[in-house]
Amino acid sequence: MKKRVKLTFPQHLIKEPVIFAMAKKFDVMPNIRRARVTETVGEMVLELEGEEKNLGKGIQYLRDQGVEVELVEGDIVE
Repeated sequence: MKKRVKLTFPQHLIKEPVIFAMAKKFDVMPNIRRARVTETVGEMVLELEGEEKNLGKGIQYLRDQGVEVELVEGDIVE
């Protein structure tokens, strides 16, 4: 199963490997579709692939770390 999400990282998480940790811990494969990172904020659109239960757990993990997660409908490559 695949899900597209938009992630917004607060300043204190910009340099932390939260996507890597989520991917490894929940067996989810991220595909970066778009990213913009500055010194104060990080935004990223990812396509996540994995089992539905793992995707849910991975998304919740990101939220628990302080990442804002929005589900995205359709294709969003800009």
